[in-house]
Amino acid sequence: MFTGLIECEGVITRADRSPGGMRMEVYAPEFGRDMQIGDAIAVNGVRVTVVKFIRGAFLADVSPDMLETSTLGALTQGQKVNLERALRLSDRLAGHLMSGVADGIGHLELRQHAGKFSVYQFQAPSHVMRYVVENGPVAVDGVSLIVAKVAPQGFTVAVDPQTESGTTLKVKAIGEPVNLEVDMLAKYVERFMGVPEDGEPVPAERRGLGGLLRDLADGGR
Repeated sequence: MFTGLIECEGVITRADRSPGGMRMEVYAPEFGRDMQIGDAIAVNGVRVTVVKFIRGAFLADVSPDMLETSTLGALTQGQKVNLERALRLSDRLAGHLMSGVADGIGHLELRQHAGKFSVYQFQAPSHVMRYVVENGPVAVDGVSLIVAKVAPQGFTVAVDPQTESGTTLKVKAIGEPVNLEVDMLAKYVERFMGVPEDGEPVPAERRGLGGLLRDLADGGR
């Protein structure tokens, strides 16, 4: 689990694609000196596992599935990435709970200053937007943000100076893709409540405990 509070930025020093996925090397000499092989790290919001350490960098393998569902496959040498170690049970939860699995890929559409804050507007696919609500959480490239406005095909957030300066958001180019992860609790609620998918009622056996209890209360009708 992660919180979306970026600890530091790293630099991609190697990104080798192969039929079995990709091995990346991330240079971050001051990041996680207590890390161990097997630890989970979120790279731009996507969970990877440390497999080796070398010269102030860590190596991680990216599965073919992650390459298809996130922007990690497009990473190139010299590119900066957001880094966060997995949440410990003793840590404060200052962001929001994240799984480290991208729900979809969006694109930066607009960035403009508004006082001390910067307003970012992102385009997002419909299967992501169904879980995005105003004042609700969303993760963009692993950064925990609060949604300010929702539109049919995207959303807007206001980013404070501290968050902007400490993440890769500040150098993101207009049109550049980003990893998006929505509030996982929204997906659980949808499943338990039996919200229709594609306009078709969800069968009771797929609704979880909530749906089954309602069916029992209705006498099995």
